[in-house]
Amino acid sequence: MKVCIAEKPSVAREIAVIVGATTKKDGYMEGNGYAVTWAFGHLVGLAMPEAYGFTGFKAENLPILPKEFILQPRQVKEGKEYKNDPGVMKQLNVIKELFSRADRIIVMTDAGREGELIFRFIYNYLDCKKPFERLWISSLTDRAIREGLQNLRPGSDYDNLYLSARARSHADYAVGINASQALSIAAGSGVFSLGRVQTPTLAMICSRYLENKDFKPQTYFQLKLHTAKDATSFSALSLEKYDTQTKADELYALVNSGGTANVVSVERKEANQEPPLLYDLTTLQKEANSKHGFSADKTLTIAQTLYEKAVLSYPRTGSRYISTDVFDEIPQLLNSLKSYSRFSAYATSMENAPLNIRSVDDKKITDHHAIIITENKPGDLSPDERIIYEMVAGRMLEAFSKKCKKENTVVSLECGGVTFSARGSIILSAGWRGVFGAQEEEKEEDATVLPDIVQGDSLPMKGCDVLEKQTKPRPLHTEGSLLSAMETCSKEVTDEAEREALKESGIGTPATRAAIIETLFSREYIVREKKSLVPPIKD
Repeated sequence: MKVCIAEKPSVAREIAVIVGATTKKDGYMEGNGYAVTWAFGHLVGLAMPEAYGFTGFKAENLPILPKEFILQPRQVKEGKEYKNDPGVMKQLNVIKELFSRADRIIVMTDAGREGELIFRFIYNYLDCKKPFERLWISSLTDRAIREGLQNLRPGSDYDNLYLSARARSHADYAVGINASQALSIAAGSGVFSLGRVQTPTLAMICSRYLENKDFKPQTYFQLKLHTAKDATSFSALSLEKYDTQTKADELYALVNSGGTANVVSVERKEANQEPPLLYDLTTLQKEANSKHGFSADKTLTIAQTLYEKAVLSYPRTGSRYISTDVFDEIPQLLNSLKSYSRFSAYATSMENAPLNIRSVDDKKITDHHAIIITENKPGDLSPDERIIYEMVAGRMLEAFSKKCKKENTVVSLECGGVTFSARGSIILSAGWRGVFGAQEEEKEEDATVLPDIVQGDSLPMKGCDVLEKQTKPRPLHTEGSLLSAMETCSKEVTDEAEREALKESGIGTPATRAAIIETLFSREYIVREKKSLVPPIKD
C-alpha cells in the first residue's frame, strides 16, 4: 500500500480524489492501493525544558542547551500544566499504523522548508525507518499533482532542506528559551518573550518610533510661481530653499515685480519604464498592505487558501521570477484571463503579442517560482480572496507586457532673479500601465502635463506664494515598510561582516515574517495607530 501524507485535511481530500482513495476512514482516506492521511500543521515539535528536567525560571539552569533535542507532540494547557493534545495523539496513532502497513510513503506536505520539517518531525518521532519519496510541486491543480506523482523524487534529495529547517528550529529554541528566561529573571516579575527574529524586528519598530518622536523639524521656505501658456496653467518651485522668511519675502517682492517668467531651458527625455516583476510573497504582502490595508498575516492566509483552491501557485516563495519551462505555459494562462471580466479587454489585446521576458530567469529560482495564477478558473471567491487573486492576475499581465513609454520634461524658469523648476510627464504608450489604468498612477512621480514650452518663451507671471515647510522624519513603520525593512535590514548595519551576512535574505523568511509580526501583536509588544506600528505606551 502507498501511504500519502499531506499537511492538512483539505489538501489530503484533493489528493485522495486524484489517486482514487475515496473510502473515508477515521483520520485518512483509502482506496485504489492508496491511503491518504494528514497532519494539521506541526503535530510534533521540540520539547520544552521540563522534558529535560528543568522546571521554572532559575538562573542556575541557564543556558539550557540540550545535547540531543527531544521531540514531543503538540501540547495543550490544562490548568497550570501542559499535556499532549488528545486530537494530535489520535492522528499520530493513525499515521503510525498506516506507516507500519506502507510499502511506500509519499510525502505531500507543502513543498518548502516548514512543510519538510512537519513531516520529518512526525517521521522521527514515530521512529519510522521506511524509505519515503517526495511530491514536489508548485500548485495543487489536478494536472500538477498527476505530473508530480509521475516524477516523485527520493526523500534524501531534501535532506539538506530538512537539516536547515531543523537548525533554524534549534536556533529559535536556544535563543528563545534562554533569552526569555534570562530577561524574565532579571525583570523580577512577569514573563517576557525574546526571539531570534522577533526581538530584532521589535527593535526596528521601536528604533523608528523613537527616531520619529525625537525628531526636531527644521522650518524652511520656498517660492511657488504661477504662470501659464496657451490657456494651460502650471506652477514651478524655486530651486533654492530659504532658512528665513525674511529672505523668502525679499525674493518674493522681486518676483512679484518681475512681470514675466523667462524660460531658460527645456529638457525633454523619453523614458522606457520596464514592467514590475512578478510577485513573491513579501512584495504581495507589502502592496496588499499599502493598497488595501491587509495585514501581512491576512495576505498570507488568503494566498494560502487560494493555493489550496488550486487557483494560485505556491505562495510562500522568495522568488519574483519563473523558469523557462514555466514561461512556456504563460500564453495559455494569460489567454484564460480573456474570460475574466476585469481583465478581458487587456488579455485579448495581448493575444499573439510578444511577451516581455524580464521575469524569466532560471538562475533566480530557488525552491519555487514567483506567484502566478493556475489554469483553473477562480469560481466563487470572497471579496478579499478576489482582491488577492486580481492582484496576482493583474501583475502577470503587467509583467509580460510591453514597456511603458513616457516623456519627462524639466523646465527651468527665471523671474526676478530667482530660478524656478517645473516638472511634467506624459505617457506616450501605456504598455503595462494599461492593465489597471488610472487606478495605478504613480504617486512618487510628477504626473503634471505641461503646455508646449520652448526655450526663450516669456510667460506671464500670474502670482507667487511663499510656502512655509518643515523637514519631516522618516515615517513610522507600517506592516508594508516593516516587511521591506526585514528584507533589507543589512542597510542599517554598520559592521561589515554582519551586513554581508544579512545582505542576501535579511531577517526571517517570506513564509515566517507575517507570523513574527502577529506574535508581536499577540504579546502586546506593538499596537496599531491607524496604519502605523508602535510600541504601547504603558504607565
